Amino acid sequence: MYDIIVIGGGAAGMTSALYALRNSKSVLVLESESLGGQIATSPRLENFPSIKAISGEQFADNLFEQITSMGADFEIEKAVKIEKKDDGTFTVYTEYKQYDGKSVIIAAGVKHKHLKTKSERDDLVGKGVYYCAICDGAFYKDKEVAVIGDANTALQYCLLLSSYCKKVYVYTLFDKFFGDKALIKAVMAKENIEWRPQTSVTDFVGDDKLTAIEYKDKNGNVLRHEIPAVFVAIGQVPDNSAFGNLVDLDANGYIVADETCKTKTEGVFVAGDCRTKAIRQVVTAVADGGVAATNACLYLESLEN
Repeated sequence: MYDIIVIGGGAAGMTSALYALRNSKSVLVLESESLGGQIATSPRLENFPSIKAISGEQFADNLFEQITSMGADFEIEKAVKIEKKDDGTFTVYTEYKQYDGKSVIIAAGVKHKHLKTKSERDDLVGKGVYYCAICDGAFYKDKEVAVIGDANTALQYCLLLSSYCKKVYVYTLFDKFFGDKALIKAVMAKENIEWRPQTSVTDFVGDDKLTAIEYKDKNGNVLRHEIPAVFVAIGQVPDNSAFGNLVDLDANGYIVADETCKTKTEGVFVAGDCRTKAIRQVVTAVADGGVAATNACLYLESLEN
């Protein structure tokens, strides 16, 4: 029986574990895919206090080493259900096992939003269509690639890819970017980045691998761009449906909770990008982790009293 089971091994989840461990609680962290969550796929983290620059992967590795050295258990398993038992404790079911805990912190994060095309070519994901430049960009060294997106992640992808790709084309639906000014300035200064504003990518083309993208320009003309790889960065979506029996979800699937990180169920807390909030950044995920764990510890102490 763990004191706290944390669902999600990203910045919010691992910070939750950190604060719980410092309060002498036993902790299990369950991560469905890979260590670090969204931040681990970021080429550079430059907006975290006291750190001038670090790769997202290194940031996640540092946090993982910190919590495991303090005694956190960590399993790569997807949580598929949470059940609150009559005695007030919880059972978290995964695809393989089940774990018991006195409280639960949901820090499941978000996933990449897939681009909907007219032919719904999800079969080309991993075969020229990608959602993580840091994971797959190096395969296209010295080649031309495209990026779809207009916010910070897309801008970071452009800068990363431009460092080793021959040319990077960036397609945006509007005629402006919505990222940090420093990133926009850096992208606009790169000679091998070509911006194609007011365009809408409508389809991926290819048999067993991507050979081209189709897009509409601002005049509605349908054009084709032959290119071997495209990196999509158009936002994220939550995946909280498995927890709907114990938490409220808003219209977009985010867990309803305020800055206390408390859900409608006593003993269940939420942290990070998967909850309702205005700003989703690493610093807000880390802050949520600290708040959720602190309130979970207070909840556990109330049970003892």
